[in-house]
Order: sequence, then structure tokens, then C-alpha cells
Amino acid sequence: MKSILYKPAWELAEMIRNKTLSPVELMKETLARIETVNPRLNAFVQLRAEEAIEDAGELETRIAKGEAVGPLAGIPLGVKDLEDVKGMVTSFGSIPYKGNVAKQDSAQVARLRRAGAIVVGKTNTPEFGFTGFTKNRLYGVTRNPWNLERTPGGSSGGSAAAVAAGLVPLATGSDAGGSIRIPASYCGCFGIKPTFGRIPFGPSTRLHTTRTWTLGPLTRSVADAALYMDCTAGDHPADPESLPRSSFSYLEALKIHTEKLKIGFSPDLGHARVQKDVLALAEKATAAFEDMGHQVEIWKGSFPDVGQAWSDLMNRELCGQLYDDLEKIRPELGHTLVKSLDSAKDLSFDDRINIQKSRTELNRVLWDFFNRFDLLLTPTMPTEAFAAKGPPPSEIDGEPIPLLGAVAFTYPFNLSGHPAATVRAGLTESGMPAGLQIVGPRHSDALVLQAAYQYERVNPWSDHWPVL
Repeated sequence: MKSILYKPAWELAEMIRNKTLSPVELMKETLARIETVNPRLNAFVQLRAEEAIEDAGELETRIAKGEAVGPLAGIPLGVKDLEDVKGMVTSFGSIPYKGNVAKQDSAQVARLRRAGAIVVGKTNTPEFGFTGFTKNRLYGVTRNPWNLERTPGGSSGGSAAAVAAGLVPLATGSDAGGSIRIPASYCGCFGIKPTFGRIPFGPSTRLHTTRTWTLGPLTRSVADAALYMDCTAGDHPADPESLPRSSFSYLEALKIHTEKLKIGFSPDLGHARVQKDVLALAEKATAAFEDMGHQVEIWKGSFPDVGQAWSDLMNRELCGQLYDDLEKIRPELGHTLVKSLDSAKDLSFDDRINIQKSRTELNRVLWDFFNRFDLLLTPTMPTEAFAAKGPPPSEIDGEPIPLLGAVAFTYPFNLSGHPAATVRAGLTESGMPAGLQIVGPRHSDALVLQAAYQYERVNPWSDHWPVL
């Protein structure tokens, strides 16, 4: 059954609509796979097994009657435990919220279910998605299917591990500093952080105060991510900053051949240190774009240091979300998280001005870059996946790096709002996946997907997944 479990979501849905695959049998095989593999991974932390079988049975009856069903008909779906599924606990990976049962689906989950996807369960995440590796005191450590001693990354680590291990073909993610791209790179999946506002947030008790958080997919193929975005993108009244629905299909856009692109490759953004074999893989992957007929040159510019600005914004955002409950739940929160939340209260007016100065400088650099180039390529991560329990690396190839040096290539594009995806660049000397990041101008999500799809066709990874 592995051949079925590792098929792309679009193909599984097509088989279900054509009655060559039973959604009930697919769901049973999915749950059996989770029962066998998940105890070693801890990717799923909650399941709705009986309800998922019932949903699959209802779908099968509808198909038998000749009723029209959605483009994700019968597809098993994992939902990151920062997002609501009606009737399930949204714990945020945090002990104080272990009984927080959602009263309705999030806008994204509702759209995926409307398209026919069936929620299997919730995937693990660090507490409030606050770290780049997946561990919390409520559900424990999630492990990478390529090597159980390594992390799948974070904060969408449970989703990425579930997809890479063949538990589900689709899982939701969110990304405020790399939380889709980090685990996608570490697990060899495809992940895209869309343009800010492309997929709506909410409904929630308080609107976001920063323009950094995005929602998006973890998948095993680019086409599945494009289909996912077709089903989820578009404005929603719960999110006043959500963007109008595109007039085209992202999936259909993959079939459009892009003209010769001018692509800039930055191996270090002017300041980052990168593990030698990871950089070699990124350079090799970049060369594939030249082989496809695109013009590629090394960009020798430098990004400003926006780490403090990004960190301050993240602390401020989460502090705002938890503000009403913070004093009550403080004793049950992780110590490092509490320190970060408290630091947000100390931000002065001058600090806020400095944040905006950093964002303005970053915007000017990217403005200049995308006046010259169509796309930016970088390594996705400076290293391969580190130890499952952490901490993140403090040095690379024997040389020290700053705290945010372990995620140097991801968070700047949350601060800027540009769409960014990661494709598998290859496997390191120790057999772990490494990624190539593809960044496009704002609102050019389709171009980023097209470039990723072209790369996937000449450097396919879909037949090579970890054996568990």
C-alpha cells in the first residue's frame, strides 16, 4: 500500500472521483500507517479516527450517487495544532490550553474540508510555534523520519514529519519566521510561505498586529501545494488583511511555460554562515535553473541585519494574543517563552521606530533586487536537521553563529512579506535533506510555484522518502 500512501494528493483525489480508489479504504490504510509509524515520530498528537472513517463513508455514498465532489475529495489531512478544527482541542502545544476545544473550524480548515479533504488529526508544534524545532511539555518531542535522532524542524514540524513519513499527503502549516520552510527543508518536503494575506487567518479572538504570519501547505509535490492554494486562497471577512481571490488557478498556472528568467543566487545574504555540504547542494540545485535556460548570476549584495526587529515583532504579536490570559497562565508556560513575552512589554516608542527603520531598509534592498531579477535563490537552511530535543546549532563547521544564524534565510521574508518556497536540493553527507529557497516579488506566488515545479520536473524527489 506504500505506493498509494505516497501518491500525490491530486492523483489520489482523481482516483477517488473516478471510483478507482475507495475513500474508506484510503482512510483505513492511512490510520493503519499512523498507528504503526506515529509512535516513533510523535507527528500526530490527536486523532479523530472514527469520525474520519465516517466522513469517508459519507463521501463514498455521495460519489456512488453521482454527486459532484470537491478537488480534494477524500484526501486525509493533518492540521497543525495552532489552528482550529471544530470539536478538537487547539492546545498550541501549551499545557494551559490542553482542554481548549474549538467551537468552529478556522477559515483555512473550513475551505479544505469544503474541497473534500478529511481531517485525520492534529499535528505537533512547539509551544505557540515559538521555536524552530518541535518539542513541548504537553506532547513531547517530534522526530524526523529520515533520522529519529534529529528534529523535523518547527514550528510546523509535526505536519512536515507526517507528510514525509507517508502518514498523510497534505498538512497545514503556518510561518512567521520560517515555520513552513524550516521543516519542509529538514524533512525533504515542499513548502511555500505565500504572500502575506493570501490565505486568510481566523476567526480569532484578536486580530494580528503584525504583517508577518502566513498560512500555507506542507506537501510532497508542488502540484499538491498549488491545488491546496486553489482551495484556500482568497479574502475572508474574519481577516481584514486577506487578499482577494486570484482570477486564475495556481494548479493550471503550473502548465504555463515561464519565459527566460533572470535569477539572482545569494549563498549567504551577505552575512550568513552555511554548512559546507548544504551550500554545495544549494549551488548544484541553482545550476539546474541554468540548465533549464534561465540566466543565473551570483548576487553580491547584502541584507541588513533585521533580526532584532523581527524578534521584537514576534514577541509583541504573541504577547498581544495572550495578553488577557498571560498572568493567569504564566506559571505553566515555558521559561524562555515567558522571558520573550515580558520583553515585549518593555518595547519603547524608540524601539518601534527602529523596527520600522529596519523594515524600510530591508524593503529598499528587495525593491532594488527585484528591479534587476525575477527571482532570488538561497539555501533554505544554513544546516541540516539538528538533534530532536535541540538546541539549535550555535556554530557551523566549527565557526560560531548568532542565535538567529540557525534560521538566517527564512525570517527576513516574513518581515518583508514576499512569497518564498523550498524545494529539495538533495541529501547531505549524513543522508539528511537540504533545501533551496525560491523567493519572488510580492504577490508573485504563481511565479514561485512555476519555478519550483520546473525544478521538480528536472530534479524529481517524489520517489525517495525515508523508510520506516
